[in-house]
Amino acid sequence: MPAKASSVSSEPALDKAKLPAHIAVIMDGNGRWAKSKGLPRLAGHRQGVESVREAVRSCTEIGIKHLTLYSFSTENWLRPKEEVSELMKLLSYALRKETLELDKNKVRLRAIGRIDGLPPAVRDELRESVKRLDKNTGLTLHLALNYGSRQEITDGVNKLIAGGAKSVTEDDISGALYTAGTPDPDLVIRTSGEMRLSNFLLWQLAYAELYVTPVFWPDFRHPHLVEAIADFQRRERRFGGL
Repeated sequence: MPAKASSVSSEPALDKAKLPAHIAVIMDGNGRWAKSKGLPRLAGHRQGVESVREAVRSCTEIGIKHLTLYSFSTENWLRPKEEVSELMKLLSYALRKETLELDKNKVRLRAIGRIDGLPPAVRDELRESVKRLDKNTGLTLHLALNYGSRQEITDGVNKLIAGGAKSVTEDDISGALYTAGTPDPDLVIRTSGEMRLSNFLLWQLAYAELYVTPVFWPDFRHPHLVEAIADFQRRERRFGGL
């Protein structure tokens, strides 16, 4: 899985008939972006919000149906308390600021993860945004917040057990996950060059195409997304067959 170039010289043409229905993104490199510029880590997170805005706009323009962003993992609580606190404040601010534009662009918002474990202020902003955008029919933006895939699978299995299940099928498990009713991602993008999934959608990404770019998330823009989709369209997907 070779890393891609850090810049895109010309934008490839996309085949609208072969677009991925669902793109998932591991947004990595905010801290390293800030360090490379002699800035505090929070500056990288703030600039990362600009990349989120552009990714949503680009997916809307291109015609992607679902976009899932790995926004805050269960492991991220292990970061310094000051950084976590500032991240939560930034998340609340971004939800307030971006909901109007999301509504104008017909974007629907969903959240996956252990949402009850988020600070009350974040939960309130999130629920208000989800409610306001609920009837939109364009791109569905899924924010993975306080999310971990192993935790998701554990929660799903426990849900099935509580419902009286003695044995389960793959469909039963899929239906018990946070993502129930959403098509599995076709393409997962990881920025910053790291070659791992980091406990993200492990069940759902079973047959997703992986695309890794050395570009830090704060620098990720429309041409990089187009190149990732073009790369996806050049691949032959066999799902284990011939």
